[in-house]
Amino acid sequence: MTVTQRRGRRIMMTPGELDAFLTTQRTCRVATVSADGAPHVSTLWFVWDGGSLWLYSVVRSRRSADLRRDPRAAVVVDTGEEYDELRGVELSGSVESVGEVPRTGELCAELDLPETLFARKHFGVDELPHDGRHAWLRLTPRKTVSWDFRKLTPP
Repeated sequence: MTVTQRRGRRIMMTPGELDAFLTTQRTCRVATVSADGAPHVSTLWFVWDGGSLWLYSVVRSRRSADLRRDPRAAVVVDTGEEYDELRGVELSGSVESVGEVPRTGELCAELDLPETLFARKHFGVDELPHDGRHAWLRLTPRKTVSWDFRKLTPP
């Protein structure tokens, strides 16, 4: 993962902190560009495999339509209520579809890890049920910016 953060280095997450954060968080906000050029932001569950963010998106969603037309996306994962608790990551780059669309469970070795991670994280099972309505999208970030405002507070 390329970290290109120039500002806010004091509150930037280390690679280990970033990996731990993305592994444990469940929900992200995905920003896409609509056909008319307007931004569109939607909430989605995800999994992180240590190098890519995997999104399991409904095929007939506005988000999926936007990404088929223009694969550029920005994703924010964040948490915290009070100012000194805020933590988050913004990942941006191009999204690519992996596996059949919609996903019906055909063999695809590339999806073994994300499907297992997703099934365990979000459903508490070892195998992801396929409903024929979703498809996998992979974002391997070109740019990553992170923040952890807890670092501003002395221990």
